[in-house]
Amino acid sequence: MSASTNTDFTLAIEDLTVSFDGFKAVDALTFYLEKNALHVVIGPNGAGKTTVLDLICGKTKSTSGSIRFLNQELTKMAEHDIVRAGVGRKFQTPSIYENLTVFENLEVSYPWGRGVFGSLLFKRSHTVREKIEEVASDIKLNDALHTEAGLLSHGQKQWLEIGMLLIQDPQLLMLDEPVAGMSVKERDQTAELLKRISKGRSVLVIEHDMHFVKQIAHKVTVLHQGKILAEGDMEKVQNDPKVIEVYLGH
Repeated sequence: MSASTNTDFTLAIEDLTVSFDGFKAVDALTFYLEKNALHVVIGPNGAGKTTVLDLICGKTKSTSGSIRFLNQELTKMAEHDIVRAGVGRKFQTPSIYENLTVFENLEVSYPWGRGVFGSLLFKRSHTVREKIEEVASDIKLNDALHTEAGLLSHGQKQWLEIGMLLIQDPQLLMLDEPVAGMSVKERDQTAELLKRISKGRSVLVIEHDMHFVKQIAHKVTVLHQGKILAEGDMEKVQNDPKVIEVYLGH
């Protein structure tokens, strides 16, 4: 029985390769993400971290290999179908609707809407309102529901975008450098937020801030030149001579 048939994994990536003009950005990568795990990927610039997220969400197509998400093969699926299957991704820069309130941003993201116009046509049912309030409370913006998103702090905008993904109830949430540009307090609050939301789903985070990684990670994978250099808990990874040489030593 290969590991990919094991139901304990939300994501099973096997032998994944992508080449751009002969350069292998991701090179025969095999990576497993456990259910309800908070897994962080670190590595120097150019290690292939963001490319892996691009491959999972269908933005980039692989040259070879497979990506199975809850037993669905993603490599042949279109981006919007991958989202519908339950994969949510947050990019480095928040893409929120600045002129809408927090409530409206969450409402627009509700799966019924599937876009601004669709969501303006459905009635605000009790279920939708309840879900919005629940997510707003999760992302600690329940006191800002009627605030225009453009007026939020940098950290709050990042949380709102996480909320816009949560409202779609993804089984896999991928976050690219979620604490970049945040204050220390906002980083600590984000660590708490990610721990809360990883109950009941898997969260895959790409991050450079080592202190933050220590706060949140169940497991850490170090990528280098498109391959896994080391994997394990933070302590094991930090003390790995290869990791110290290529990454932490810089």
